[in-house]
Amino acid sequence: MVDPSIELVACGSSSLNMETFGTWEDTVLTECYDQVDYLSLHQYYGNEADDTPAFLANTVAMENFISSVISICDAVKAKKRKSKTINLSFDEWNVWYHSRKQDEKLERWCKAPHQLEDIYNFEDALLVAGMMITMLRHADRVKVACLAQLVNVIAPIMTSDTGAWKQTIFYPFALISNHGTGTVLNTVIDTPVYDSVHGDAPYLDCVSIMNEENETLTIFALNKDLDSPMEVTCDLRQFKDYKIKEHWALSHPDLKAINTEEFPDNVVPVRSDSAKIDNGILEAVLGDKSFHVIMHGK
Repeated sequence: MVDPSIELVACGSSSLNMETFGTWEDTVLTECYDQVDYLSLHQYYGNEADDTPAFLANTVAMENFISSVISICDAVKAKKRKSKTINLSFDEWNVWYHSRKQDEKLERWCKAPHQLEDIYNFEDALLVAGMMITMLRHADRVKVACLAQLVNVIAPIMTSDTGAWKQTIFYPFALISNHGTGTVLNTVIDTPVYDSVHGDAPYLDCVSIMNEENETLTIFALNKDLDSPMEVTCDLRQFKDYKIKEHWALSHPDLKAINTEEFPDNVVPVRSDSAKIDNGILEAVLGDKSFHVIMHGK
């Protein structure tokens, strides 16, 4: 009623863990389907149990969450016989758990407390990469995805009285944001899986993005195997004359490694030469517990 160009996001239960999830999403959309354009999702993951395979398998939980909300939106669309499709807005997402016990010790009503300041480690960066890959795979319906906080508070950037530095999760966020522009391709993956609380979890999370304007193809790949490198083969014969332009790898032998103001480059992406392309067939070796960005072009 104010401006027809404004797009609106409705918030249902927002979280998969809420008792109202599903039923309340249906109720909200039944009432306001004609007025809104998106349905909101929120999700944070933690590793309180210090179980890295289960922690990285949260990409499966996120996949199921997105698929469930899409199903609810489409069910209401069918029920109301509408032509408009409701898309998804992932309004909040990240890793968040490190600071919770610390915050319980804060003095009440103190001035400018250091609150919710999670110090992220390397395994957190791996999950952030996996979460972004998962959302990109659903880019046909997930049209908005936001880190709710960017500095200090559960954030990729930390500051002090004397400086600022990039946390581990900054790097997958920056790499995918900068190189993930274009058209997301339906990336068919054949990978081994492992058992998790969320069901079978793939060792490989991967997505490909084509940028026709820049004539580039970018592959984001996450190897969740903690002990073994992974040999990956990809058929790129439809991208004739494309060569590997850049290959970045984010890896570290210590899953708990962090960046600090004194050592800001402890966990950073480095250039890799572990991938090659021959007659349109890409072959790459992804180190154990590593995230890769492989960019191709003419």
